[in-house]
Amino acid sequence: MQNSQGQACNTSEQVKLESNSTSELNKNTGQETKHENAGTSVLDSDQSVVYVHSQQLIDHCNQLPRIPERAGMVHSLIEALDLLQFLVVVAPTQAAEEEVTKFHSRDYVEFLQRINQHEDVEKIDPEDAEQYGLTYDCPVQQGVYDCAALVAGATMTAAEALCEGRCRIAINWCGGWHHAQRSEASGFCYINDIVLGILKLRQKFSRVLYVDLDLHHGDGVENAFNTTSHVMTVSFHKHDVGFFPGSGSINDIGSRGGKYYSVNVPLKDGIGDTEFFQVFRRVMTSVRECYNPEVVVCQCGADGLAGDPMSSFNLTLTSYRYCLYFLMMWKIPLLLLGGGGYHYANTARCWASLTALTVARKPPQDVPDHKYFPDYGPDYELTVEAGNRKNHNTSSDLANTCRIVTENLQKIKGLLGQCQ
Repeated sequence: MQNSQGQACNTSEQVKLESNSTSELNKNTGQETKHENAGTSVLDSDQSVVYVHSQQLIDHCNQLPRIPERAGMVHSLIEALDLLQFLVVVAPTQAAEEEVTKFHSRDYVEFLQRINQHEDVEKIDPEDAEQYGLTYDCPVQQGVYDCAALVAGATMTAAEALCEGRCRIAINWCGGWHHAQRSEASGFCYINDIVLGILKLRQKFSRVLYVDLDLHHGDGVENAFNTTSHVMTVSFHKHDVGFFPGSGSINDIGSRGGKYYSVNVPLKDGIGDTEFFQVFRRVMTSVRECYNPEVVVCQCGADGLAGDPMSSFNLTLTSYRYCLYFLMMWKIPLLLLGGGGYHYANTARCWASLTALTVARKPPQDVPDHKYFPDYGPDYELTVEAGNRKNHNTSSDLANTCRIVTENLQKIKGLLGQCQ
């Protein structure tokens, strides 16, 4: 860990940081405060939070083979916590083909459409499917294009609400498919809704910041904007030999006009809340000072939570809440998206908790009775206990990572003005 002088932070400083950050967050989301006055330091009372939702969207996503019923669990918990009354619910529209092809190649899109309408997907030539990345991780599935295009449309609907100034925060928990590449599916992702959402935001905003909290590197988004300075991508992720997708080393910094605008923060197994707080805060403080974004897109993949089948990090909901709170303090438009998260109950806990934070509500400790209540056993609480995996991130490793990232960010100040 590092302080502003580049020295390692000791354990007592880390604990103090965690305590102060959590206390500050809780102070601004206290349930005892009336909603219209709560959390005014991060959310103005006249600023709506748009929540993109429709039953059609949930039904489509519930049938995704890698995350069945997860979308329904997330929405049902948000509904059970009575948060919908504080949100502006907006129905999505499916992304049009001409919108999807603003990023994806036309031949790839046409192949997805062909699968989508095929009555017997088993008759699809496996060589053709493999050419477009439709293999084990991204199986050939009837209706795949309709689902992916609707998810993309939902993210674009959220982005449009921000562009039009109808809200300061917009949410699509069904989105966040950051691995899809221009001409192929990858990592459960068929259409990169994040890229399409950012392209929508670029119609109004000159500097878009993308922040990726998923356990996996946000490679598809980084690749899409690798050569431009109009989008900065920042990914906090596990980086290890053999771990998907294999990219995202600290030396991946972008190229040509986008050199230094790709920021990667590689982490090892076992990182906990306190260390994650410190790294996130230091990196994002430098990002804001040097890039001065006009809008933020945050992918909140929950597979870094303790208990996730990925079995990598030791994070709790506090990490995600703190990261979101930190971004909300910037008081600029913010688009929140889902992503990974394969312990479905914990993922629902996480995204429902973040939804509550956006509207300055503190969720109760216990899970309310609702359709998916049995899935929250045995404790039936809205918390996630910290994991006990060995932390392979040494203080010196994290300090060195922060130092390199900060030095790289300083190199762009001549392009955007003097850093503070």
